[in-house]
Formats: sequence, C-alpha cells, structure tokens
Amino acid sequence: MTIINLSQEPHQIPTLAQWHHAEWADLNPGQTLEQRIKKMQAYLSDKLIPSTFIYKHESQLAGSAAIIHNDMDTRPELTPWLASVYVAPEYRLQGIGAKLVRHVMRQTQAAGLAKLYLFTPDQADFYAKLGWTTMAQEVYRGHRVTLMSVTLNLWED
Repeated sequence: MTIINLSQEPHQIPTLAQWHHAEWADLNPGQTLEQRIKKMQAYLSDKLIPSTFIYKHESQLAGSAAIIHNDMDTRPELTPWLASVYVAPEYRLQGIGAKLVRHVMRQTQAAGLAKLYLFTPDQADFYAKLGWTTMAQEVYRGHRVTLMSVTLNLWED
C-alpha cells in the first residue's frame, strides 16, 4: 500500500477525473470531464491546498482524497475541505477510504490547521467513525447532504 501525492504521478489525472466525474457529476452541474481534468492540474503544485493524494495497490490506482480551499459555494467561510474521497469499486471495503481520509487529516494537522470540513450525500456514518461530527443537514444543488467537520488539534490518529 502506498499513498502518494498526485504530483508524483500526474498521468493518473485522466483516470481520477473520469472516476470523480462519474461519481459526482450531478453535484457539479454543467462541468464537463475536460473541465475537471483541467481543474485537477492545479493540484500538481507543491502547496498543500489544493492537493490530491492517491492510493496505489501494487502498481494500480485504487483511490483518492483531496484537500481544497472550498467545496461548497454556499459555505465560503469554511476552509479547508476534505474532498474527492473515492475508492475504485474493486478495492472497496478494504479500509482504503479510511487510510486516505486519515492521511489528509494528518497532512492538514501537520500544516498547523485547526479544522477540516466536508460534505457527503451518503457517507456520514463512515466519517463519524473517523472522528468527524455533523454540523448540519442541508440541501445542496438539489441533494440532501451532511455537512461535517473535524477539530484536528483534538484528533489523534
């Protein structure tokens, strides 16, 4: 198992973009696959925000998790965000998603940031098991979502 920064393997962007587009296109209406690929180029800098971490099983891409400035245009005051947590279907239920989330939490904590936010349409229980708490339930872009946060200076891996 290996978690690396996407900047080490930028050739993975088209695959990741395809996965993310298939999973969340309805939360990003009007965004094309090509726009998503272009947007992901910004994740290749040496900055923590934005960045994407990828999980590789042997040499195969298995999943991703990102840290971004903002993931809900209705909540611009909240930053930074955990986003794009995705595990390929054939690798699910093996703990990879939890490893990716904890990795982003550790990176954010090491950078001295106090909080991290996320929203999820259907995985609130998964995140709660990793120490996240619910802030609100709301409708975002036509979907019921749970807005969550984690206080990193209280979190222990």
